[in-house]
Amino acid sequence: MTTVTHATASRRTNYAGAVCAVGRGTVGLLGVVAIDRERCIAVRDVSEPRLASAGRLLVYAVAEAGDAWLVARDLVSGGQRRMADVPSLRPARGLGGGSWCFVPDPDGAVQSPVSDVVFVAADGNLWRQSVSGGLARRLTEHGPDTSAAAPCASPDGRYLAYVVDTAMVRCIDLHTGHSRRLDDGSADFCLDPVFTADGASVEWVAWNVPHMPWDHSHLARVSLDGSPLLPVQLPGAVSQPRPLRDGSRLTVRDDRGWMNLHRDDLPLVDEPFEHAGPMWGPGQRSYACSPDGDRIAFTRNENGFGRLCVLHVATGEVQQVAHGVHGQLSWSGNRLAAVRTGARTPTQVVVYDTSSWERTLVASGPATDWSDDELVEPEAITFAAEGGVVHARRYRATAPHRGFIVWLHGGPTDQWQVTFMPRIAFWCSRGWEVLVPDHRGSTGHGRAYQEALQGQWGVLDVADTVAAVRHAHDRGWGTPATTVLMGGSSGGFTALGAVAADPSLVAAAVVLYPVTDLEGLAERSHRFERHYTHGLVGPLPQSLAEYRRRSPLWHSGRFVHTPLLILHGDVDPVVPLEQSQVFAERVWASGGYVELQVYPGEGHGFRLQRHQLDEYERIERFLARHVRIASWP
Repeated sequence: MTTVTHATASRRTNYAGAVCAVGRGTVGLLGVVAIDRERCIAVRDVSEPRLASAGRLLVYAVAEAGDAWLVARDLVSGGQRRMADVPSLRPARGLGGGSWCFVPDPDGAVQSPVSDVVFVAADGNLWRQSVSGGLARRLTEHGPDTSAAAPCASPDGRYLAYVVDTAMVRCIDLHTGHSRRLDDGSADFCLDPVFTADGASVEWVAWNVPHMPWDHSHLARVSLDGSPLLPVQLPGAVSQPRPLRDGSRLTVRDDRGWMNLHRDDLPLVDEPFEHAGPMWGPGQRSYACSPDGDRIAFTRNENGFGRLCVLHVATGEVQQVAHGVHGQLSWSGNRLAAVRTGARTPTQVVVYDTSSWERTLVASGPATDWSDDELVEPEAITFAAEGGVVHARRYRATAPHRGFIVWLHGGPTDQWQVTFMPRIAFWCSRGWEVLVPDHRGSTGHGRAYQEALQGQWGVLDVADTVAAVRHAHDRGWGTPATTVLMGGSSGGFTALGAVAADPSLVAAAVVLYPVTDLEGLAERSHRFERHYTHGLVGPLPQSLAEYRRRSPLWHSGRFVHTPLLILHGDVDPVVPLEQSQVFAERVWASGGYVELQVYPGEGHGFRLQRHQLDEYERIERFLARHVRIASWP
């Protein structure tokens, strides 16, 4: 690890208190048990469950300690086996997917159709393995610099469609091994291919720069005989195309201002709630259709809180069946599998009985147990900002109040839903209240709310953050001397923008791999986001002056009164390390205090446990020096 610290003598006051270790936490000066940082990083990820064989077979992904594999479980006998571990699986993250699929057995009976799985391995290739076990067989010749994703098998099990680097769609004849490209190259990005119900055609989501998939996207189609079909052009965004047996199509679209479930061109559920998140990657599965087509389970985002619902297609009735954020829905027989999580629900794989909606826990992500009194259920709040209303969630401290954190999500077209976040519980257990604002431009509140940031990144998000801090101070949740801004990536950019706008509002700021130079981001970020600033700020070179006006890198003098901690990986493909290095040097040269911690081998986010542990420790030490809290655990 590399540390570069620049300081002025007046910024070195230390307010740290003594601690002593206990079993599940740390006892602070006031006798409150605080959560150990080691528990926050000891996480096993479970993701992407799918059912087959009339709901008897469940397969899901597990990732732990740098390794990943699939688990196949018989839900009747309870037997299970490990798969896709040689070579190792390249797993999805969170509620995402696209790392594996079933391959139907053409000789199998209805509702018992699978014989194999195809998975994306760590080498970027697709591999095929029998559900009953045995050696995996490589199907492609991609990697290490390119990667397959989002495999999907045809209904008869003969063909496999998939994407390569979100740039092209390919198809393999699993009988002959012949591979060919399906798309014509007219779209800049392609994701999530799926076969039509008759298996004769493939369609996928596509979009062109400068749009992002949540701005404008369409459905592209081609017949397996090679004849192209007219693309389905839409007024807004589309995701998750899936066929029904009668030839109609299910999707999630925002034609009417909300990402709602559609059947062809008509909404099945027309309501002011989002049924899916932004398409940052492949394989989102926020709905699932029952085998007979009579019911559709779907997820609902209610101000960041999640709910699982079921639509009865014939009547239009919507039944609410479970709380919590759900994803990766899969329905087979009388069972529905999902990933489920919440503020007090560590990420888990669950299976519902679709007659009674009784829930069974199959696998849990965290490697350690958590109790309800350690985890905090937030409350939804709204506050006024210039030109509108802003949404947020407030997590109350579980120990005597010491400080206040305003924590900004990344994206910026994203949202921190109410999911399992041990890092928030960590700070709440140390007496910190946490406010998570959804500044305008965030998802989860409809298309108009999301589009408000177009051309306004670095302006409106900053204004909303300043308004959030002032709202908190007005209600006594914190003071300027006890308030800290935190954020990663675009959240770090917004946090720095708020510091520059009014440094008197906060005592310090902690930013992880922050954007500090919008021009450099547009020129050097990875392919998926390289054109992102075109819509959020403006086209280059015409908008160069605006890029520099909003970039912290060009205004280092505005940060001399606020201590800054910057954490960054040295192989970050999204925000180059150079941005943080140059920014830190300029702030120091202007007379400010900045600490820069560089983690070797880390990208956009920290994966190694020793670096995650250091992140917690370093932030604690930094805040102890610069925030005037009553005491420190």
